[in-house]
Amino acid sequence: MADNDYDPAGSTQMFRAFVDEAPAPQAPGSVTTYGSNNNAGSGRTGMIIVGAVLALVVVAGVIWLAVK
Repeated sequence: MADNDYDPAGSTQMFRAFVDEAPAPQAPGSVTTYGSNNNAGSGRTGMIIVGAVLALVVVAGVIWLAVK
C-alpha cells in the first residue's frame, strides 16, 4: 500500500539543515567570501573569453549570410 502520510515540509526542513550547516574551519587570519576560490578565477575568466569570441563569430557569420 502507498504511504499517504507524505510530509512535503520534511524535505524543506532537510534542505534548510543542509544550507544552515557551518562552513569548514579555516586557517586563522584567512579571509574568504562566498564563492571565492583563487584557483577557479582564471578558468572562469578563460571560459568567458572563449564564450565571447564564439558569440562574436556566430554574430559575424549571421551578418555575413544576411549581406550575401
